[in-house]
Amino acid sequence: MTNIKLSASIEDYLETIYEQQEKNNKIKAVDIAKKLNISRASVTEALQKLAQKEYIIYEKNHPIELTAKGIEIAKEVMHKHRILCDFFTKVLKVDYEDAEINACRIEHVITQTAFNKIVEMVEKLN
Repeated sequence: MTNIKLSASIEDYLETIYEQQEKNNKIKAVDIAKKLNISRASVTEALQKLAQKEYIIYEKNHPIELTAKGIEIAKEVMHKHRILCDFFTKVLKVDYEDAEINACRIEHVITQTAFNKIVEMVEKLN
């Protein structure tokens, strides 16, 4: 796991790009803007920063691609999301939609110690 602390929005970008790559979809800035419900200009600016930090490969008129570094972070965020959703639905008996909303918010701020405890609880249920 990486020890780099990224903003929630950066993690959301990487997660969104990864999800599309996994579906073998070529993703462009306009797709991210629609998915995250933000302006195209904001997306372009964020993508340029992600490219500078070497999380993505971003060139005009080409699909966006995650680098190995970007994939690692996206996978971590998605893992947290899945575990938190399981925790909310299986342990707390929260409905799926509410679980998704809360998991998306909490995945970015939860400490590793607290997350590890949740993992232990969820694994006991499986």
